[in-house]
Amino acid sequence: MELEAYAKENHVPIMDPLGMEFVQQMIRLKEPVRILEIGTAIGYSAIQMAYSNPDVHITTIERDEDRYNEARRNIARAQLEKRITIIQGDALEVSDTVKVHGPFDMLFIDAAKGQYQRFFETYKPMLEDNGFILSDNVLFKGYVANHSADGSNTAKIASKIRSYNDWLLAHPQFKTTIMPIGDGIALSVKR
Repeated sequence: MELEAYAKENHVPIMDPLGMEFVQQMIRLKEPVRILEIGTAIGYSAIQMAYSNPDVHITTIERDEDRYNEARRNIARAQLEKRITIIQGDALEVSDTVKVHGPFDMLFIDAAKGQYQRFFETYKPMLEDNGFILSDNVLFKGYVANHSADGSNTAKIASKIRSYNDWLLAHPQFKTTIMPIGDGIALSVKR
C-alpha cells in the first residue's frame, strides 16, 4: 500500500491492481524461475512478482536515475535484494549486461511504449523455449481503439501501441492473446 500511495502522490506510473494480480497469477501458474522486467520505475512490479513465488529471481532494468535509486531503496526495504537485480541503463543499450542473468523464463515489458517492438526483438533471444512474454498497457486507456489522428502525444503513442499489437498478433514465432485486464496485457507464448 505504501508504494501505491507514493506512486500516486509522485505521479509514477505503476501497474493497475487487476493487471498486477494477473501477472502474479501467471507467475503462480507457470512458475518461472528467472524473470526479466523492462521498466522498473520504483520497483513496485518487481517486488510484487517476487512475492508471487519464493523461488523466482527478477532482473529489472530502469533508465531514470532517480527512479532507479528509489527502486533500490524499495527493494531493500522489502528485503528482496538477493532476489531482485536492478540494472540502471537504457534497455536497448544494456542487453550484454542483462544477458549474463539469463536465459529467462518470462519477459515483462512495461517501459517506453513506443519501443515495445524493439524491446521484444532485443530480448526474445534470451527467452527459454517454454518461456512467455507479457506486455503491459497494450490497450493504453482505450486510446488504442480510437484511431484519432489529432497529432497529440497520446494519439501518437496509441498509434505506436496499435502497430505493436498488430505486429505481435502476426508474429510467426509467438501466439499472442490480448487480455482486457487493467490497461491491457498481451500474453505471448512461443509456438
